[in-house]
Formats: sequence, C-alpha cells, structure tokens
Amino acid sequence: MSKPKSVRALEDHQAQAITRNMRVSPRKLNLVAQSIRNMPAGKAVASLTFSKRRIAGQVKKTLESAIANAENNHQLDVDRLVVTIAEVGRGVVMRRFQARGRGKSARVEKWFSHLKIVVAEKQIEASPSSSEGAA
Repeated sequence: MSKPKSVRALEDHQAQAITRNMRVSPRKLNLVAQSIRNMPAGKAVASLTFSKRRIAGQVKKTLESAIANAENNHQLDVDRLVVTIAEVGRGVVMRRFQARGRGKSARVEKWFSHLKIVVAEKQIEASPSSSEGAA
C-alpha cells in the first residue's frame, strides 16, 4: 500500500521549478527575480544570461528547468510561455563569528534562500508597430 497521489496544485497550463537553499540573501535574490516577472520565457533567459549579478546563473538554471518541465511533462508550447510567478522565500541562516578587538566577537549571518518559478502558457500578442505597414 502506498500513499494516494496528491492533487496537482497548479492549473493545466502552468509548470513550475523550485530551487532550495541557494547561498544568497533573499533581498538580493528578489532583485533578480523581480527583473524576470511577467516576461516571456525566452526574453527572461536572455536577460539572465547577460546579467551581471552572481546569482543570475542559478536563477537561469531554475527557469530553464521550469521551461523543460512545461515542455516534457505538460506538453506546453515553449514559444508561448510567460514567467507568471518568481517567488523568493527565506531559507536557513548560518551563524558564524568574527573575532574583534579586545577579546570580543561579532556575529556574521550567512543567509540562504528558496526560489520558485512558475511559467504559464499564454497568447503573446505582437507589438502594434510591427503589424502596421508603411502608408
């Protein structure tokens, strides 16, 4: 006997990927996640590829995993995917100490974060300037 299958939390046109315990503070990770929210998936991957932030590579890896899940597990069209949710959560905090003068110490906190990316299949409308021809 096994545990009964859990009900899928997402809708049929959505797919997700989750990365836990990324070694970056949630505030810094949220800046990168904010930059890709509500973007078409292809544009978001390109944006993360050329980002100067250190953590952008791991965020790109998570986004590519969500895109692969959408394509392989849920048979969604990759060209119509949009990043609907890029959620950042707080993970564990490692506490270390740094030696200070006169025999004292200071606490150093090393934050970890969780990242959840949900992509959904939507109709991407073309820009109005490209559809209008010269008069």
